[in-house]
Amino acid sequence: MAAPCVSWTLGSNSAALVCVYSAVFVLSVLGNGLVISVVSCMNGRRTSTDIYLMNLASADLLFSLTLPFWGVYVHTEWVFGTFLCKLVSGLQEATFYSGVLLLSCISIDRYLAIVKATQVIPRKRHLREAYRPGNATRTMCHENLSAKSVTGWRVGIRVLHHTVGFFVPLVVMVYCYGFTAATLFRARNGQKHKAMRVILAVVLAFVACWLPHNVVVLVDTLMRGGLVGETCAFRHQVDLALQVTQVLAFLRCAVNPVLYAFIGQKFRNQLLRSLYARGLIGKKVQAACRRGSANSSTSRRTSVTL
Repeated sequence: MAAPCVSWTLGSNSAALVCVYSAVFVLSVLGNGLVISVVSCMNGRRTSTDIYLMNLASADLLFSLTLPFWGVYVHTEWVFGTFLCKLVSGLQEATFYSGVLLLSCISIDRYLAIVKATQVIPRKRHLREAYRPGNATRTMCHENLSAKSVTGWRVGIRVLHHTVGFFVPLVVMVYCYGFTAATLFRARNGQKHKAMRVILAVVLAFVACWLPHNVVVLVDTLMRGGLVGETCAFRHQVDLALQVTQVLAFLRCAVNPVLYAFIGQKFRNQLLRSLYARGLIGKKVQAACRRGSANSSTSRRTSVTL
């Protein structure tokens, strides 16, 4: 009988990950808090997509609150017990799937508004637990697929979660934005093109950050369920890929506010207006904001957001 694989650990790299998680946590809290504040100040100027993006910022903000726990986890082990393991994991997954569904709603909203030219309008999970595998040296916070009580159907349910919770919405987004982009190119309308830049940037950032992690987690699920052959070398490669892609996935919650600030003219205008109202900027900047607002009001007829 082959000896069990030695548990893979981050070693000295864990300190670097703690710094990354801490930086992402701070940037996400500040950035998404600012987005929520700015969109809330839009009053009657908000479009349906503005509301979606504000809710997406709320989901990202809640997601970022889990990062301090994962920072401690990667540096030592899971020291918070099973209750917080389930709570933190549940919050993380709920906010992730909320983000996926919100982006799907935005894609459908834009598809109906531009392609069809119309006005638009929780699943049960087997959560993780704190446990220590027989060959491990540290307590884990993970879905225990190696437990005796686990059967093939639970592995199938986990695969279904990846499929329904990520890959199906991804197909919906690709379909909607494919037709939307084709319609905009045929229309040759500059204002409509600007209307899609922020949304497309947000979706592309989401896919770039989360697709690698979902693929690796799916491979890990199939391997733990015995549907993919497992060797110690392959196990270590998957564990390393999980850590790398998880860092990439966690970065996303701090990316959207940056995209809004650099791409979204309406967001910048509203931010400057709010700063002027609080006496933090002068009249010259406010005048520039008003000129930008005139362009924004013209583009509102095409449901320009942020």
